[in-house]
Amino acid sequence: MNKICTSIDQSERLLELEFDVKTADIIYNIFDKSYIRHDTPIDKYHTPAWSLSALSKFILPSIMDDNKNVYKFYISKDDLDRWIAYYKSNNVSIHICEESDNMIDVIFEMVCWLKKEKYI
Repeated sequence: MNKICTSIDQSERLLELEFDVKTADIIYNIFDKSYIRHDTPIDKYHTPAWSLSALSKFILPSIMDDNKNVYKFYISKDDLDRWIAYYKSNNVSIHICEESDNMIDVIFEMVCWLKKEKYI
């Protein structure tokens, strides 16, 4: 099944990395396990969630410069039909996310890495 947004655990990780709640575009209602409008106040029954579209905004622009090399972002499917994402420069990759059946999981891991490494 395709996920439409980050899981509760993934959302908590983004909050721990100090992502702004205002960048979340979906709210998960913990009480009835539904997704609701993003303008619902956050409380003990509601947690922010990020869609693929919202997470993708952190990756763009797709070119990154670390003062040594210029890296371009790639996302594709591997031989087992699983998503993979990475930054690459002249056949040298600096970060490769673990493969996943869900694109949002790969993008989530890349966004966390970018934040942790202070690229965003």
